Amino acid sequence: MYIPDKTDLTLLKQLQKNARITIKELANITNLSNTPVHERIKKLEKNGYITKHVALLDRTLLGKKLIVFCNIKLKEHTMEIGNQFVKDITALKQVTECYNISGDYDFLLKVMVNDMEGYQNFVLNHLGNVKNIGSTQSTFVMGEIKNSTEIPI
Repeated sequence: MYIPDKTDLTLLKQLQKNARITIKELANITNLSNTPVHERIKKLEKNGYITKHVALLDRTLLGKKLIVFCNIKLKEHTMEIGNQFVKDITALKQVTECYNISGDYDFLLKVMVNDMEGYQNFVLNHLGNVKNIGSTQSTFVMGEIKNSTEIPI
């Protein structure tokens, strides 16, 4: 397994801050020439450290003003039921994140919708169609304090 060195970690830090940074700018930061920087990035991609390049969008400008964290408890726990739940949940575009968690609930969903009416529609017409949900608990975000996509390196 490939283990990134200090220079690779610098490249990763810079790329997660700005995926559009140029090879030339990265070369200046790392004191390398363009070719080794390019080769290192390709190696980081090949070894799975860089999984994709994305544009981060402003959700509020796109009308997604309400974030809800929804705890889900399943009625039953079998491999088949769990796999079906995951398949159903990942198909819902309003669910932007889903975690299998420990504690009183089985899953934690992050849901983005336009408003409370949009969430009600999501619960009744989408989440309500997912089989084997025993109970849910919703927590509504009143204000966003920190939202980062950067992994601490």
